[in-house]
Amino acid sequence: MSSLQKHSIPSFKLHSGKVIPLTLSYQVFGKALHEAPVVLVNHSLTGNSNVSGEEGWWSDIIGPKKLIDTEVYSVIAFNFPGNGFDDDFLTSYKDWILRDVSEAFKIALDELGVSELFAAIGGSIGGALAWEMAVSHPHFIRNVIPIACHWEASDWILANVLLQDRLLHNSQNPLEDARIHAMLCYRTPQSLKFRFDRTINKEQNKFNVETWMLYHGDKLASRFDISAYKSMNHLLGSIDICHDRDSFETLVEKVTGNIFIVSIDTDLFFTHEDNRETYRRLLNVKPNVFFKTINSIHGHDAFLIEHDQLINLLEEVFIPIHEHV
Repeated sequence: MSSLQKHSIPSFKLHSGKVIPLTLSYQVFGKALHEAPVVLVNHSLTGNSNVSGEEGWWSDIIGPKKLIDTEVYSVIAFNFPGNGFDDDFLTSYKDWILRDVSEAFKIALDELGVSELFAAIGGSIGGALAWEMAVSHPHFIRNVIPIACHWEASDWILANVLLQDRLLHNSQNPLEDARIHAMLCYRTPQSLKFRFDRTINKEQNKFNVETWMLYHGDKLASRFDISAYKSMNHLLGSIDICHDRDSFETLVEKVTGNIFIVSIDTDLFFTHEDNRETYRRLLNVKPNVFFKTINSIHGHDAFLIEHDQLINLLEEVFIPIHEHV
């Protein structure tokens, strides 16, 4: 695993006006910074900065000779403040919005001497963060790749954030129950039928779908902290690139880089319909936008499952670099 590094921002001003000391943790994979084009990878709700290598959550995508080739690129991944990966928690997480995370990452990148990103990519809330960084710094990213996400929290997302918050504060088994509920948003009825088809675990005298859901609840509870879950869930509900700003069209037409929207046709969380509408609106104000679809029965989690499709869809972004190296 790439070593975890720290970067301190002594006086970081939140959008709310509050000023705090902030220390970010991050990992760099592949080429050292300043030796190659830089790709920023943003993790999802319960993810972290360990994106490549034996335990990396996106190791099928990032690594030597992979889509994002660590022999060609410098890959940097920060931990969201408060995600708990390095026992880092936010005592006042409700003071934060996703734009604050964007600004913290940008300050750190500036101070690390990164003047441009070849790409910013992420799935779910990590993709929403790529949207935020793109419109906040419209000349900074050459290729913006938001996957399985949206640039604002829909009513459906806000409703789920509310239920997650109630589970996290009121359940007797908050992490387990919140994760079980979330899994129903991350997968689809077809995905569960395909995998389990009402089969029974005879040892436990339960349906296999039940034991699988309970397993995921227990697994998250063993590796994730409730404070981190509360923070990340709150940030999910704060997604809105237009908050206290101009219209969507006014913001995105200033973004000079290419935008590659990657949507999942069965996503129950950030819907395919919302992403298609975003693409239609983008075409009215910006020429270099592209729409890619992952076809899968597995819903939102397909960006963590359908690696071959994702590689095929994004080869055009990353392969041209190879041809000139």
